[in-house]
Amino acid sequence: MLLLFDIDGTLMSGATRAHRQALHAALGDVYGLADPAGAHVDPAGRTDMEIARAILLDSGVSAGRIDDGVMDFRAACAREYSRLCPPSLAEFVIAGIPELLEELARRPGVTLSLVTGNLEPIARLKLARSGLGVHFAPGQGAFGSDAEDRTELPALARRRAGADGLPHPRQQTILIGDTPRDIACAHADGVLCIAVGTGPHGSEDLGDADAFAPDPARLRELLLGRLTGSRAAVD
Repeated sequence: MLLLFDIDGTLMSGATRAHRQALHAALGDVYGLADPAGAHVDPAGRTDMEIARAILLDSGVSAGRIDDGVMDFRAACAREYSRLCPPSLAEFVIAGIPELLEELARRPGVTLSLVTGNLEPIARLKLARSGLGVHFAPGQGAFGSDAEDRTELPALARRRAGADGLPHPRQQTILIGDTPRDIACAHADGVLCIAVGTGPHGSEDLGDADAFAPDPARLRELLLGRLTGSRAAVD
């Protein structure tokens, strides 16, 4: 079973300040934006470049100029995050998540991976400094640096987790996230989604998911039920 975890709001909570500052600094460095914080863009569930594009368009920057600076923006954002990220992010890890990941990692036939809107260098540094990185192998997962459109990411993560030139099967994949955009990207690829209530959205916003877990304890029950063959545990 391939388990695709989002990061912010799913594995960690409240660890976005340095990330936001890095993104804004990169917008200033690359595009000359004086006040990126002045644009009102909801970042939840968006990729980093999607957030950046929304801010830039709101600030009057043309689409062509945005596209011309994408690679420089990505490099600047990762560089700034490396400078701003605290030495430890352990305090931001959601209670119960380390134990859950450890238990899942011990189960045969389970692959832990990622689908996140974070640029990959940012995602990897967050996980390293939170102590969770050991569970997520390099070369696996899909990130905001792979595609601006989040709906493209699950299929890419499945390809990277595949074998013999074939992607990992949809019916053996579950995406875990905390926003309606996580649900939408899972369903765009035809994979199951378990939504969690540990981010900014409650169950009333996440009703399109295949199942809802208010906390890691319930998430554990749902995942273990699925892994042991009890489809009703997810359905």
